[in-house]
Amino acid sequence: MIARAVLSWAVLSAAVVAPAQNIRKLDGSHISVAEAEQFAAKTLAANHVTGAQIVVVNDGKTVWSYAYGLRRKDPDLPMTTNTTTWAASITKAVFATYVMQLVQQGKFDLDKPMPQQLPKPWNEYDSYKDSASEIVKDPRWAKLTPRMCLSHIGGLLNIVSMQEPDKKLRFHFEPGDHYSYSGECLNLVQFAIEQQQGKTLDILMQDAIFGPLQMTRTSEIYQARFAEDVADRFDKDEKFHSQTKRFPARASGNMASSAADLGRFVEALFAGKIIDAATEKKMLTPQVKIDTLHQFALAKDEPEGTEAKQVGLAYGLGWGLLTKTKFGPALFKEGHGDGAQNYMVCFTRRKDCMILLTNSDNGEFAFQPLLETIFGDTVTPWEWEMYTTSAIEAARKTQ
Repeated sequence: MIARAVLSWAVLSAAVVAPAQNIRKLDGSHISVAEAEQFAAKTLAANHVTGAQIVVVNDGKTVWSYAYGLRRKDPDLPMTTNTTTWAASITKAVFATYVMQLVQQGKFDLDKPMPQQLPKPWNEYDSYKDSASEIVKDPRWAKLTPRMCLSHIGGLLNIVSMQEPDKKLRFHFEPGDHYSYSGECLNLVQFAIEQQQGKTLDILMQDAIFGPLQMTRTSEIYQARFAEDVADRFDKDEKFHSQTKRFPARASGNMASSAADLGRFVEALFAGKIIDAATEKKMLTPQVKIDTLHQFALAKDEPEGTEAKQVGLAYGLGWGLLTKTKFGPALFKEGHGDGAQNYMVCFTRRKDCMILLTNSDNGEFAFQPLLETIFGDTVTPWEWEMYTTSAIEAARKTQ
């Protein structure tokens, strides 16, 4: 009964938002909107995804928007492509684009070491009084730059409050040495910018990006205007996990958005309305090559992966990069959180993107079939992204 209800919502939502045209795949072939809707509904239902939003961009313009399932239960309310949903770590890429806008304007220096970004030692600020008390004594602190943080080569753990026993910032390798994902490092960049600009990140990004692009369902913190259409989040058993009310603003992952708004974002990025072409090129220039088997190792001393080499996996500033695929170069970012599994990928040669947001822990199971069948994406490194069934199940055992 539940599956039928979910499917009916999918059909209703798709009928409202989907334009009557075909979708061009990356290889130049096409899939009809009707076929895409049918496959998406079937795939999402089979994987017990509570709710989802999908947008496809061709030639820099949104050509298909689709919503499936429920944003809330008891009473059941439908997901729409405008439903505000937790974007999780997709925040990092949008934040990095904002940082590059500041760089373009001459308001921020990517290569000035972190201790030189502020007028006094970091541990003298209330926000970092305890957590930075040790790192400021480390000689490596003088080497850490925003560029390293944005490209995940800063040497810090991902979430210090959860991963460091004493909750203090410390280096785990020499800054700049190799790739190791760290949201904590991006939060350092955020703090420096907030102090320099004299405003919190939610206000800064609203003024610089969300407002000008009319991204009305997007913010770095929860807004009262979202209340009438915001997604709750659900676990692997499709049971309620949490409401989507994120505070405070965090560059590492607190942004809420919608697939429609992220479609507007990539349209504006491709059109040069956020940063100019030269700055975009800098943002998407590889800073570090990646050869690991998984983005987050499932075991100690994992071997190198073959996928990474095949697609020229690298990291730019805030964005993952595929530098050599048969469809040309691509930028991507995933979002992973409790009851929020998201992915977006854009191929720059023809300005084609696919954006997927879900309010379900099961969302990841559907990504590979959806991207391959609807978008023709056969080059995303599925194992490295941990979007294969075996990798998802193995990761759940370690959590």
